[in-house]
Amino acid sequence: MGKIKELQTSLANKIAAGEVVERPGSVVKELLENAIDAKATEINIEVEESGVSSIRVVDNGTGISEDDLDLVFHRHATSKLDNDDDLFHIRTLGFRGEALASISSVAKVTLKTCTDNAEGHEIYAENGAIINKKPAKAKRGTDIRVESLFYNTPARLKYIKSLYTELGKISDIINRMAMSHPDIRISLVADGKTIIHTNGSGKTNEVMAEIYGMKVAKDLVHISGDTSDYHLEGFVAKPEHSRSNKHYMSIFINGRYIKNFVLNKAILEGYHTLLTIGRYPICYINITMDPILVDVNVHPTKLEVRLSKEEQLYKLIVEKIQDAFKDKILIPHNDIDKINKKNKVLEQFEQQKIQFDQRAKDRLQKEQERQEEQQNEAIEDTSIQQEDYTEKSQSQDYIKEDNDSYQAQQRQALTELESSEELDLKVDYNDVVKDKVSNNPSRRVPYMEVVGQVHGTYIIAQNENGMFMIDQHAAQERIKYEHFRDKIGEVSNEVQNLLIPLTFHFSKDELIIIEQYKDELAKVGVKLEPFGGHDYIVDSYPVWFPKAEAEEIIKDMIEYVLEHKKVNISKIREEAAIMMSCKKSIKANHYLKNNEMADLVNQLRETEDPFTCPHGRPIIINFSNYELERLFKRIM
Repeated sequence: MGKIKELQTSLANKIAAGEVVERPGSVVKELLENAIDAKATEINIEVEESGVSSIRVVDNGTGISEDDLDLVFHRHATSKLDNDDDLFHIRTLGFRGEALASISSVAKVTLKTCTDNAEGHEIYAENGAIINKKPAKAKRGTDIRVESLFYNTPARLKYIKSLYTELGKISDIINRMAMSHPDIRISLVADGKTIIHTNGSGKTNEVMAEIYGMKVAKDLVHISGDTSDYHLEGFVAKPEHSRSNKHYMSIFINGRYIKNFVLNKAILEGYHTLLTIGRYPICYINITMDPILVDVNVHPTKLEVRLSKEEQLYKLIVEKIQDAFKDKILIPHNDIDKINKKNKVLEQFEQQKIQFDQRAKDRLQKEQERQEEQQNEAIEDTSIQQEDYTEKSQSQDYIKEDNDSYQAQQRQALTELESSEELDLKVDYNDVVKDKVSNNPSRRVPYMEVVGQVHGTYIIAQNENGMFMIDQHAAQERIKYEHFRDKIGEVSNEVQNLLIPLTFHFSKDELIIIEQYKDELAKVGVKLEPFGGHDYIVDSYPVWFPKAEAEEIIKDMIEYVLEHKKVNISKIREEAAIMMSCKKSIKANHYLKNNEMADLVNQLRETEDPFTCPHGRPIIINFSNYELERLFKRIM
């Protein structure tokens, strides 16, 4: 008898569901996409216990006709594809016909639906099969409730995080959907409390204000651009609103949220030298293209896509982000009170979260121990079982109450914080320093008078708009970086010989890379000459290389090529310019005369990007007159 056999349908469905339904957020994502595809203008999501207990999604879309109800929970049954050619022209968010089938195989699903001028119907499904179907009163659209998620696959429940984490995942999914579809009113209610509510105005920046707050929203810069194949629209936040991870970089293709390493890299390249190393921007970018240029069918959750003409799109993103900040004043404002208050609130959140998680863990552990004792003793007494059920319910109620209490405290603190931010923004809107520069329109730093220096490190300057602190090392780094960057782009034949040639020994793998790119290295002034075997020498360098650091620069350039296993001439020039500017700039604790400080500030005003050093650190910080008076309690 053979060993190979066909899996049972129920088992196959559970295995397939593992790719699509990883957690409650996966269910919300699939149902939300279906509602959007149904042309809904209003979608309401309700969850209980972060979706583990119940998820309900109600929309006012086209609904499901009676003829289609028998196939709605079948695998690979879809209304969005007819033939092979349709797979390469996908304009909907869902198309595989896996969502409802996968969800119903690991949960109990009740679906009510109604189309225009038709009678409503209700379906109940379990284990991927329809159990009951009957007429029902229903509004136009679809109302679907998913209960007892993973009730028949308890091993999956082990990988569910805390209720706080799962609710965060759901909120994140809905936020991104709301950004890409601002014309749809979307709300999220968790355990009876409204978490998200958008107005459906069609304005993405209003949705971003709801998500990120008014402080970020008022510093968003609109970007737009076209090539022969791509249309780009979006908003990018000023560098001062950077974050510590890539989570806030949202990229959409034809309205679908995607993750793509190359496009993320393009965004960071657009912010080049405006962000500190290890910091990432807040941005929303939606790319519209012919569906034939993108393959969305390469990942089970459709998050990763494959693009055609990727390089063209990369250049478009870099160019538009750079253009967005080209004429903007990017001097960050000091706000000590707000920073201290925000840090205090975050610390409170963290403490509350730790306490909540620990209490939930202790109660669940006690519950498991009690169940194990009961199994070992094989207690069959009905009254005792009823008592155990009541205690278990009470334990779950305690956990839910803890979670409600924590979320209520969190919302109250955030409300207070946001209200204080809105109050401060009213002042920021009238702050003329953001719009006022010198008589020379090419200068983005306003004229200021130097008045002194602090610890030989920070230059103090002033004008009618307040006080400015300037990091002298960062300022000269920016000046010299732009000087060397231009010089590297004009490599000439004028060279200086090294007293002792530099010798490099390469392995076989490294030799292949060097042979391939040695001509490119020569274009930036590093000429490698064969010296027998796997050895090469460099015996000269361009005269504009700083003499003291010439050897180190040459070594670093070669190491850069070997590490990245490719040569990007512009990138090598950038790295070399950054390296040289850092080494040649004045350091901290170096005292300058007033005329030297004034000259440094004037040189900074002539640069293209005078707000950050090449590593992305801020050069200038502004203390407005209002902030100074508030610090000294002249105004309250």
